[in-house]
Amino acid sequence: MSLLHVEQLGKEFGGVRAVADLQFSIPAAKVFSIIGPNGAGKTTLLNLLTGVYVPSTGRILFEQRDLTGRAPYEFAACGIARTFQNLQVFFNMSALENVMVGRYLRERCSLPAALFRFPSLGRAEGAARAECEELMRFVGLGAYVAASSDAMPYGALKRLEIARALATRPRLLLLDEPAAGLNPIETLEIDALISKLADSGITVVLVEHNMRLVMGVSDHILVLDYGKQLAEGTADEVRRDPKVIEAYLGAGAAGDAAPAQGAH
Repeated sequence: MSLLHVEQLGKEFGGVRAVADLQFSIPAAKVFSIIGPNGAGKTTLLNLLTGVYVPSTGRILFEQRDLTGRAPYEFAACGIARTFQNLQVFFNMSALENVMVGRYLRERCSLPAALFRFPSLGRAEGAARAECEELMRFVGLGAYVAASSDAMPYGALKRLEIARALATRPRLLLLDEPAAGLNPIETLEIDALISKLADSGITVVLVEHNMRLVMGVSDHILVLDYGKQLAEGTADEVRRDPKVIEAYLGAGAAGDAAPAQGAH
């Protein structure tokens, strides 16, 4: 049974169809990648799958629950989290405080407890801090637990956003261009982290232009072109699909898109 199922999903902006008639299912604990040329509708699709946009047509089912038209916080509460193509870091906070922002989604609190600082509130905050520190170590940021976010390098900030998303305790994590702007070593670290996430039981939806990364970590790939489904299948199937080669990968793609050494 699929974790997330999309039925005839579409989105229009002023008569322009950014996404049209998409239908696919995402199984649990797998890496499901979405690729396509610029303007193919990838980020629009992520915005639909997180409630940022309301679909013009179709339905979004998460664990058989219909989330179509729900607010973004309802998607998050159900267990769907995301990162963004452009960094969305709170630079006036420490690195750890950024991660704790995500953790507060799962906190149980009341107005009296907050006003009178009940001991239970302090214990809960301590537990949240400890959990967020562990998440930072999980994504490879153990050296930055006490750091200010505005002093962190770009590659570390990318992983900080992933840690913050993980703090919401998601079952489905959507990553929008996590390797954008990273050097080859940092890209390999993201590669390893994505595989680590899937191994831990978290389902990952990946939007990424780095084809070596995509082909190396993906269990399944959906290819979009002008908002429509062009192809779908395993990395090997997609790499050799003539329609995908013509529309996106280009001639010689089978070699150029081969997984990088050390890819999972």
